[in-house]
Amino acid sequence: MNRPAVKVRNMHTTSMESVQQKESRCLLQNYSRYPLVVESASGCYVFDLDGKRYLDMISGIGVNALGHGHPRIAAALAEQAARCLHTSNLVYHRYQGALAERLCAMSGLDRVFFSNSGGEAMECALKAVRAHGRGLSERKIRLVALESSFHGRSFGALAVTGHPEYRRPFEPLYPEVTFVQPNDEDGLAAAVSEDTAGIILEPVMGEAGVYPLDDGFLRRARELADRHNALLVADEVQCGLGRTGRPFAFQWSGIRPDLVVAAKPLAAGLPLGATLFTEKAALSLPAGAHGTTCGGGPLACRVALEFLAVMEELLPHIREVGGVLREGLESLAGRHRVITGVRSKGLMFGLQLSVPGRPILLRALELGLWLNCTHETVLRMLPPYILTREQAGEAVEILDRALTDLN
Repeated sequence: MNRPAVKVRNMHTTSMESVQQKESRCLLQNYSRYPLVVESASGCYVFDLDGKRYLDMISGIGVNALGHGHPRIAAALAEQAARCLHTSNLVYHRYQGALAERLCAMSGLDRVFFSNSGGEAMECALKAVRAHGRGLSERKIRLVALESSFHGRSFGALAVTGHPEYRRPFEPLYPEVTFVQPNDEDGLAAAVSEDTAGIILEPVMGEAGVYPLDDGFLRRARELADRHNALLVADEVQCGLGRTGRPFAFQWSGIRPDLVVAAKPLAAGLPLGATLFTEKAALSLPAGAHGTTCGGGPLACRVALEFLAVMEELLPHIREVGGVLREGLESLAGRHRVITGVRSKGLMFGLQLSVPGRPILLRALELGLWLNCTHETVLRMLPPYILTREQAGEAVEILDRALTDLN
């Protein structure tokens, strides 16, 4: 399923030091980067300036879900780029409606608005929730979200992100937000009232360290939203579009949200976000209430249609290889006491550590394995959907060596 990796010879004089120097002079210094310059990529591997190969187990934080250079994505991209890149939403093109139709069929929702990113898609959902509540009562503007959640960097998305340290520098934000603990059904019931306009949650909390919400908690959220005429928003920017082995993570619990937010892998590396609506939720944003200049352009939508076609073919494979990788990671937990837990859903993994994760991550990177650390003590993996059983074994073997070297 995965193409053989091709070692690419570096034909440039660029060095990591020169790249770092340019960035330090000219870029906003808001990222703590890993010591890797990616020069090229193929399948599940990336290559640095010297041609060294790394197994990519983070896939652009879930964006490169089909790996790198997938032939069907490359073909669709080249064909559409030569035909038409951008039209604006003043006119029609053939792919936006087709993509919306496909997403509605996969999700069971009714309408779609396209934007450029997950943050923008969440802003659209929050505007719909606010308008829904205000349409019923001047007081119906409160939101309920979860502690440790992450919904984006914009002001609205930040206001419902459950990390005080993320919010504090930019306060005051949207004030009418109540945060409850994940999977606390009683706490959720106490927080939702007639003044609640919306409940916002991630079915699998990614940035928090890969915490799947309980099916019972998700069903309770649906019941409370119905009881109080609030809208239920499922943020699936990271856990949606095949990542858990189903088209959307909420589908494991059998609920139907009023709004679903999706992005990351949707256009296989091109910027594209989507906010999915039920008909009820869509009534909150009539003509002229929201818009975008570039969202839903022909290039991104054409590539997204190809991505969805490939993704649906891979769903059984995602579940199978996800199980293989989980078994391997659980075996590591049995041999290395610093691993205190393994959490996963499909091809979405969080390894809970009793020690800081960055030294382990950096040693793994030296050995040719690229993963991610979140909240200091969680190693996160979001591998490409085309990951093979053999590559899952390779990841476990390299991580085993990294843990052994540091303990």
